[in-house]
Amino acid sequence: MNIVLASGSPRRRELLTQAGIEYTVDPADIEEVTTETLPAKVVEDLSRQKALAVWKKHQGKKVLAADTVVAFDDKILGKPADEEDAFRMLTELSGRIHQVYTGVTIVDEAGNINTFSECTEVTMYDNSEESIRAYIASKEPMDKAGAYGIQGLGAVLVEKINGDYNNVVGLPLARVYRVLYNE
Repeated sequence: MNIVLASGSPRRRELLTQAGIEYTVDPADIEEVTTETLPAKVVEDLSRQKALAVWKKHQGKKVLAADTVVAFDDKILGKPADEEDAFRMLTELSGRIHQVYTGVTIVDEAGNINTFSECTEVTMYDNSEESIRAYIASKEPMDKAGAYGIQGLGAVLVEKINGDYNNVVGLPLARVYRVLYNE
């Protein structure tokens, strides 16, 4: 099965390749706007918008889109605006539990839509100001929701997770595989 991945995320590409799923890439070029407020509904709505925008260009093919957010106290933490914003986010998350939500939409060849979301709880170590500033100096957190990447240097900030690790990376791979292949 060859699907169209409606995302430019290198992490999502790595995960699909890891699972042996053949795909082509056509990132959705949409303005990400939603009226939803709950994190699970936000990512479901945005993934649906992305999938449908790309499916219109690839009718007759299966399209996969995803959207991931970090949420703390039901407040969505986006990508940091600058280093001080990254410091604020990482300090806020330090020593606490937060959630990572990924919404996924798969539009099949006939235009049938399957949308779902996955939530993983992440517990951060009580990280020192020094370790947070050192991480920020790496520049890794600057393009990451919640200001960290669990698959990179940010892994040392995370104490444990409850749920799907790949969901935190950006795609609940096992669940996506099962939906794609009707398992």
